[in-house]
Amino acid sequence: MEDKVGLELFFTDTPGVGGKLKKYPEDFRVEELIDLFDETEGDYSIAKVWARNWETNRLIKKLADCLNISTRDIDFSGTKDKRAITVQWMSFKAPPERLKQLSINDVEIQDIFTSHRSLNIGIHRGNSFEILIRDLDVDKEEALKRADGTGKKIKKEGGFPNWFGVQRFGTMRPVTHTMGKKITQGDFKGAVRTYVGSPQECENEECYNARKRLEDTWDFEKAFDEFPNYLTFERRMIRHLKENPENYVSALKTLPHNLLMMFIHAYQSYLFNKMVSLRLKKDLPLNDTLVGDIILPTDKVGLPNKDTEVLVNERNLEKASTMVRDGKAFVSALLFGHKSRYSEGEQGEIERKIIEDEGVKKEDFIIPEISSISSTGTRRSILAPAKDLRWDLQGEALKINVSLNKGTYATTLLREFMKHPSDKAHLYS
Repeated sequence: MEDKVGLELFFTDTPGVGGKLKKYPEDFRVEELIDLFDETEGDYSIAKVWARNWETNRLIKKLADCLNISTRDIDFSGTKDKRAITVQWMSFKAPPERLKQLSINDVEIQDIFTSHRSLNIGIHRGNSFEILIRDLDVDKEEALKRADGTGKKIKKEGGFPNWFGVQRFGTMRPVTHTMGKKITQGDFKGAVRTYVGSPQECENEECYNARKRLEDTWDFEKAFDEFPNYLTFERRMIRHLKENPENYVSALKTLPHNLLMMFIHAYQSYLFNKMVSLRLKKDLPLNDTLVGDIILPTDKVGLPNKDTEVLVNERNLEKASTMVRDGKAFVSALLFGHKSRYSEGEQGEIERKIIEDEGVKKEDFIIPEISSISSTGTRRSILAPAKDLRWDLQGEALKINVSLNKGTYATTLLREFMKHPSDKAHLYS
C-alpha cells in the first residue's frame, strides 16, 4: 500500500521495532494545539470536543443531527483519526444550552463559550500526540535500544520527511487519491464507481460483498437495499443514482464539500509524496537548501508561510541555508494545482519529472462541473519538525510523545520507528 501512495523508502536506516498501532483507541491520543480568540457575545458556541473512536465527518453529522442544525453550521480546524482519543475545538451555530444537553456515546462537550465568529479550517497550529506501539516484534529492551537509534537520528536531522500518511488516502481502502485523479480527468463516472465499489479484502465481509455485488451489476436500486446503513456517504450517492441514473456529477455533490475537497487534496498529496521520495533517492537534503529550491520562511508561530515563497539562488544561498538549518524557513515541494510554480535546479527537475510521468496538467485542477473544489495549488515543507520528541517503555509497549505542526502525520513518524508498512501497522483500525 505504501508504495502506491508514494511512500517509497525510509528516512532512517536503523532497525525497527515492528508492532501494531491502535490496538485500543486509547493507544492513540491526539489533542489540538490552538490559540483561541477571546470570549464574546455572539451566535456561535465554541467548545472542546472529546471523542473516542469517531471519524470527524461522521461525528459532525451526528452532532448536527442531535442539535437539529445543518452540518454547515459546525466548523472545526482539522480532521482527526477515527480509532483514537481525540480532543479538538469546534464552533456551532447553536446556543450553549443545547450543547450542554447533548448525550452521545463516547463524546464529551467541554469548556463551552460564545463568540461572534466561528472557527476556520486550519486555525490550529499543531497537535500533541501520545501513542503506544503494542505487540512489538522484539523484546522491550531491544525495542527501546532501536527506538533510541531512530529517535536520535530524527533529532539530529531536525525532523523527518513531511510525507502524507496512508490514512490521507484511506487506511482500509486507499482510493481517495484515485478519486481525485479521476475527478481532475473529468471522469466523474469512474470517480463515483471507485468510491462505492473498489472492494478491498481488508474490509469486513458485509462491506466487501456489497461492493463486489455492485461492481458485478452496477444495479444501484438493488445496491441501495444491500449496502449497510453505516456506509452513509456511499448510500447517499447510490440513492441519488437510483433516482437519477447516470447523473454522476450531482451524485458526487451529495457528499460533504470537505470530503470532495479531500479527494483533490489526496491526489496532490500522492504527487507530493513521490517528489519527496525522489529527493531522498537522489540523496538531497531535507534540512538544508540548494540553488533552485523554493523555501518558505516561518510565520509568527513558527509554521511555514505558504504565502511567502523565496527562490534560492547563488546570492542568497548562504542566508537561506542558515535560515533552514535554524528552523526559520523550510525547503518546499509542490502541491500541484492550476497556478503552480515549479522550483528550479535539482528540485525543479524532480517536480517536473513526477508531473510529466503522471501525465497531469495544471488546467486539470480547474473543475468547472464542481468549481468549489478547483485548486490553485500551493507548496508544502518537505521536513516535519518533531518537537518534544520522547520515547520510553510503558509496560510491554513502546510509548512515543511528540508535538507536530498541523498537517503533519504522526504515522509517518511512527513508520520510522516501526519499519514495516503502515497498512500492516493498522491492523486494529
